[in-house]
Amino acid sequence: MITPKYFILLFVILVLRLVKATELTFELPDSAKECFYQEIQKNVTATLEFQVVTGGQYDVDVHLQGPQKQTLYQQIKMQFDSHTFTAPVAGIYTVCFSNEFSTFSHKLVYMDFQVGEESPLPGLVGATVLTQLETSAQSIHKSLNSIVDLQTHHRLKEAQSRKRAEDLNERVLWWSVTETLCVLVISVGQVFILKNFFAEKKPFNLK
Repeated sequence: MITPKYFILLFVILVLRLVKATELTFELPDSAKECFYQEIQKNVTATLEFQVVTGGQYDVDVHLQGPQKQTLYQQIKMQFDSHTFTAPVAGIYTVCFSNEFSTFSHKLVYMDFQVGEESPLPGLVGATVLTQLETSAQSIHKSLNSIVDLQTHHRLKEAQSRKRAEDLNERVLWWSVTETLCVLVISVGQVFILKNFFAEKKPFNLK
């Protein structure tokens, strides 16, 4: 017989993250700047993580500031990084990604902005003593979150490696086409030169 706790365990396995977070991948054009806004309460811990997936030298300028326009974090031409901070005051926090230093390279940027601690699992709110099944469910939930993080970073590395491989393949292709054209031009030129060597020349008659 299937007990209600079994259904709870299945729900825990399939449940998504309950932490308040913003996770997205966006395109950052050349000479452009994109900003994102997040409301954070006082003394709440937040983590900003980013990575440039494709484009140029895989670098971007990052600026994080608080509601009072104070700079909390700033990096110049970074490929990836992670920054954890505690909000000094409540308000709207702004994180900006800038590609203004590049005049022709588009960037694809991944950002994960997690705010606050993860909420307890359904049914465990306010619980002081956990049963063995509830402890196992909580452990499974944490493991699933770790798996999601690892899969996300793996997909980012895969996308970055794929883009680099495609760029390298395109360069090799154009280099091969250029070499082929040069070989053809040289071959045709040599044929014409050799043909002129063996061509019958008309005698020059003086009258």
